[in-house]
Order: sequence, then C-alpha cells, then structure tokens
Amino acid sequence: MTTRMEAANRLVLTDEVKAVAEEEKISPEKLARRLGRGEVVIVRNVVREVKPLGIGKGLRTKINANIGSSPKIYDVELELRKAKVAVDYGADTLMDLSTGGDIDRIRRMILKLVNVPVGTVPIYQAGIEAVKKKGAIVDMDEDDMFNTIKKHADDGVDFVTVHVGVTKENVKKLVESKRIIPMVSRGGTFHAAWILHHDQENPLYKNYDYLLEIAKEYDLTLSLGDGLRPGCIHDATDVPQISELVTIGHLVERAREKGVQVIVEGPGHVPIHEIAANIKLQKAMCKEAPFYVLGPLVTDVAPGYDHIVGAIGGAIAALEGADFLCYVTPAEHLGLPSEEDVKLGVIAAKIAAHVADIAKLGGHVVEWDDEMARARVNLDWDKQLSLAIDPEKARSLRERYSPKESVCTMCGEYCAMKLISEALGRKDFSHLSC
Repeated sequence: MTTRMEAANRLVLTDEVKAVAEEEKISPEKLARRLGRGEVVIVRNVVREVKPLGIGKGLRTKINANIGSSPKIYDVELELRKAKVAVDYGADTLMDLSTGGDIDRIRRMILKLVNVPVGTVPIYQAGIEAVKKKGAIVDMDEDDMFNTIKKHADDGVDFVTVHVGVTKENVKKLVESKRIIPMVSRGGTFHAAWILHHDQENPLYKNYDYLLEIAKEYDLTLSLGDGLRPGCIHDATDVPQISELVTIGHLVERAREKGVQVIVEGPGHVPIHEIAANIKLQKAMCKEAPFYVLGPLVTDVAPGYDHIVGAIGGAIAALEGADFLCYVTPAEHLGLPSEEDVKLGVIAAKIAAHVADIAKLGGHVVEWDDEMARARVNLDWDKQLSLAIDPEKARSLRERYSPKESVCTMCGEYCAMKLISEALGRKDFSHLSC
C-alpha cells in the first residue's frame, strides 16, 4: 500500500491533502512537500472514516484531550460524556488511556462517538492483560505487545504512543541518574520494568521494522513516546531525557525511509527558561518532526491549577515550535478528571495554542481577535459573547454582573469605549480595520 507520506513525496495532491490545506489556509503543494519530508502528518487510520487532521510545521497548533477509565473508576458513560465535552470545547484529538474495566469496549465506543482522530497507548492494555492472565506486567511477551498494537489499529485507532526510546542502554542511564522522580510515564515504566526484569532489549525497539510494517498497513501515525520524560522540574533536560531523544531521532529517520508518519512526544515538567532549548533540541535531533508536548508544566507546586500551569508552558512551547499540545486538567496529579475538569483543560490548552498561533501564523488567526475588538468598541455584547472561547462562561458572567446595562458594571458611565465614541462623534466602529 502507498502511504500518504509516499504519495506526498511524489507530489500527489490527494483529497486529504486538499482538505487539510483548505482548512489550514495553505497551498496543497506546500502542504504535500512538508508531508513528504515528515514535517507534517495527516492523522487518520485508513480503516476509519474521520475528518483528516494536519499536525506540524506551518499549521495551526493542535490540542489533545486525554480521557479513559482507571482501575478505581470504570464508567463507560462517563468517559463518553467526557469525550463529547472535549470535542465540543475544541479538542482536535482524543486519547483513550483506559486502564480499567472492558478496555476494548470503551475504545470502540469512543471511536464510534467522535469525528476526530483518536489515539491510544497499547502497552497499557498489554501490561494489564498480562497481570490478569500471567500474574505480572513483566510477564507480557513480544507477541502480547505487538498483537495489542495490531488490535488497536484494526479497530481504527488513528495514532498510537509507542515507547521505543526506552531502551536497555537508556534505562541504564536512568538507573545511574540523580533524579528525584525516576519515571512518571506509565507506559515507559511498563517497558523499563520489563527490561530490568528480563535483562533484554525493549521488543518495540528491537523489532522496530516490524512495528513500521504494522503502521504502514494502516497508515497509522506513530507517536514516539517520551518514556523518560522528567516528572518534576528538577529533573528536566537531564541525561536520560536527552539520551532517549537522541534514540528517537534515529528512529524518526528510519520511519521516514519506510513512508511511515511519526510525531515525537516531549517533556512534561520543564522550567520556563528551558522550554525554548527543549523545543530546539527536538527539532534539530528529529529533523523537524511534529512535536507533541504534555504541558509543559513549569512548576510543581500548583495541584488543582495545573491546567493553568500547563497553559503557560504550552503557549511558550507552541511559540517556540511545538505543534501539538496535550491538555492538562485541574485534576492532574490528584485523580481521574471529571467532565468539568476536561472542559477546563481543553479551554486552557486552546487558549495556549491560539495565543501562540497569533505570533506564529498571524493573518487569518488574528481575525478572531480583531472581530472581538470591533465588538468591544461597539459595546456589541451579543457579538462578544458569541466570539468568546467559552461563550457559556462569558454569558453567565455577563448576566450575573451586568444583565441590563449597555456598559459593564466595572466602569459604568465612565466606560472608555462609550466616552471615546462620543468624543469622536462616532456611534459605530465596525468599519475600522484593527
């Protein structure tokens, strides 16, 4: 089968390329060239009918929302409601990270429910089923790992996280490191524990060519997971993290040679002054592969507010060149997120992505802000509320504080918009170009 990356290398302008180009306001030819080089991916499994999504260089920054059951809380309907909330508030993709209950059922129901790309981390299910059938995570074998990846691809999952950089050599560097928190990646930990128990190489790394064959069959995007990402800012940009990134850089090139699309996952906890360097390192080592970051989280002391912490880091990361932000909810580090947590996480990530895109892309991105500016100067409250990133929240605050006023209760009769309009003798500023 010819993959979309291989077709793009021949400058074949497929319907997918044209659709994404129109959505992103970029020429199809330019998009195809970037797709062919691996600087952009179009995320869609060939067995699933879903709107194609472009992620990468020169495109709008995308955001992902994680949902999924846990061993403590398994409620399919809750996860489906969270999926709907995430998409309704602007998530470009979903990841199902379920680890409790009937994992196959919840994944398949999410795939049917939403019309956005869906990702998974197959090693979760492989490890959990090994516990049930064999007694321990480390008892899973190579077939368990690869068969689970294949099953997810068969179901139509559009991208999968694979922790191929958690190698025997990189785990050794982790053991020798002076980290406060050795690992926080659940999937990465599954692999590290397996490697330490068996004293063998990570099967996904050892058999990477076979993994690429599976991906090619479905045009499945591989998200090369950051299993050794730092779990606190003290550990950021250390030897295990960078060593894993070097490994992943080589694997990016091998995937491109086979016509397989890859994105690279980035660090979670990074102090604000190290974000730019982290982005530049990834882009250099991974030859401009799309970069998918969790947050980054720029401080460790704000549980309950980590959606804000992640938005701060995400805005800076996206400005510096990150292409894909994984949201963080207020429940991060505390528990399984609720529907409200999902909503707040998506909105915070969407704000981060948009403020970065204003600087990166300008033009059509700024039109949204310009419209809001015109509505504000004209005291057009209905327009302002409809343009808000969260119209429901904006409307509730307006109705609470200034329900019948032509101005708001902050300034009242001393409203700057009203006074300057009267001073200039103008009633309507809608004709002005911002």
